[in-house]
Amino acid sequence: MPDPPKHVLLVEDEAPLRQAVAEQLADRGYQVVQAESGEIALARLTDFAFDIIITDLRLPGIDGSAVVEAAVERYPEIIAIVVTGFGTVKDAVEAIKRGAWDFVSKPFQIDELLHALNAALEQRRLKSENAYLRAQLEERYRFSGIIGKSKPMEKLFQLLETVAATNSTILITGETGTGKEVVARAIHQSGPRRQSRFVALNCSAIPETLLEAELFGHVRGAFTGAVGTRQGRMEQAHKGTLFLDEVGTMSAGLQMKLLRVLQEREFERVGDSHTIKVDVRVIAATNSDLGRMVAEGGFREDLFYRLNVIPVELPALRERKEDIPLLVQHFLERLAKDGGGSKKGPVERKSVSQDTMRRLMAYSWPGNVRQLENAIERAVAFSASRMQIDVDDLPADIQEAEEIVLSPAVALPEEGLDLDEYIANVERELIQRSLERTGGNKGQAAKLLNLKRTTLVEKLKRFDRS
Repeated sequence: MPDPPKHVLLVEDEAPLRQAVAEQLADRGYQVVQAESGEIALARLTDFAFDIIITDLRLPGIDGSAVVEAAVERYPEIIAIVVTGFGTVKDAVEAIKRGAWDFVSKPFQIDELLHALNAALEQRRLKSENAYLRAQLEERYRFSGIIGKSKPMEKLFQLLETVAATNSTILITGETGTGKEVVARAIHQSGPRRQSRFVALNCSAIPETLLEAELFGHVRGAFTGAVGTRQGRMEQAHKGTLFLDEVGTMSAGLQMKLLRVLQEREFERVGDSHTIKVDVRVIAATNSDLGRMVAEGGFREDLFYRLNVIPVELPALRERKEDIPLLVQHFLERLAKDGGGSKKGPVERKSVSQDTMRRLMAYSWPGNVRQLENAIERAVAFSASRMQIDVDDLPADIQEAEEIVLSPAVALPEEGLDLDEYIANVERELIQRSLERTGGNKGQAAKLLNLKRTTLVEKLKRFDRS
């Protein structure tokens, strides 16, 4: 099977040079996306796993070195080439320190750039098992084991840092697989009760007839099979944290008893009249809409408000796709430490090809982080002795995911925007995408956009002048 085309992000503020280099690369089979500033380059990197980034060192705003650092940090497999008119040894060393593979000085011939590019591609191919440059995820992208750097996760981390220091009851909501128990454990480990126990109970996994005894405990003879006195999860969590997962599945009777515990901080074991005082922080979780259940009479309103003192909503993975590369690195590192699922001890960490990363980022992830973790574990197993995970190692539905072409979402800033400028940028983006898809063929690109070729050429000239 032939290698897939390499995707290049070309960052250059001089439009004529940028367009010329893009055309030369397109003629040689590369898929090129252009960016005229560091800010635009970072936005492109958020949504797409490029194979190569070629960037000018001197850019308006964010400079090329910062762009390279961000690119390598997010995608350890990416090849970064720096092009600059300020080709001093100091600049070269600084760029390479930040993760660049090579350094080309202006003015240059296209063959010089291609030589540097081909050499880097060959070096990565020969050393793919050792190619990643930033193995350690920085702690600022974590909160007690939770990983992310997207805006939804930044907001979540800020909220968790605040609520962890309190003893308030928390209700965690989110889709299946978003990591509700992981977040509950993180809150416990970061709070004042971390020296005591964290006790988890999945309310949907235990038959209704046994759930009350599992939660509150029982005395000998309380029911058939109760051959001795037993502590419940509530008592086990004294001075610590009790995590009640899928709390929405509780019966009405058990909801009433839980409400009393939250109000009075006391309960009785099943079959006993002795009252037990308890000091427990309760964190509940559900993937159901408890508000809707209250309206429909399926959940007690007073209990809902008792549980929902501090609501914490977890974002779905499709809402924070820029975290996928970080999560993939984390899972690969953990699997390497665990021996890749074998009993032979730690093994060398595998890498993920950029084509594979693009499929991972294009998939919708209905099972969220848990599904991603399972997919990576499967891919590691299927890759066998190979040190790089390829598209064929992924589950079939992920292999078939179509790469993102253009996001239709439009965010309206609080301060508003310049509509004419925004529309011009969208037009520029669509023209660039059409040229990428057609390998730089202007005639075919014009057909994709239902334009005359001469009209497309005029628009390109106008963009170069702007």
